[in-house]
Amino acid sequence: MNTQDEIKYQEALKRVKKLKGFYTHSIVYIFINILIFFLNVKNLEQGESYFQFKNFMTAFFWGIGLLAHALSTFLPYFILGKDWEERKIKELMEKEKANKWE
Repeated sequence: MNTQDEIKYQEALKRVKKLKGFYTHSIVYIFINILIFFLNVKNLEQGESYFQFKNFMTAFFWGIGLLAHALSTFLPYFILGKDWEERKIKELMEKEKANKWE
């Protein structure tokens, strides 16, 4: 495997790990919040409404963290483009090569 292929492989591996981390985070978020929902419903007092902020605090604040995780995983590719990392790596390698010969 040549150097270029190795670089592409490492980038793909890094991307897959980020995706796997996000999907794992999402699945845990869903399951834990379903569990919290059922526990809160089970513990309601007579006549008490479920629709209170205290019943949604975990989902809300954890959801903010999940949104940040999603943005860090997917947004760079939407804004900068698919091949931005590759172009930037080439640019930095060229600069390094130019500085080496000066």
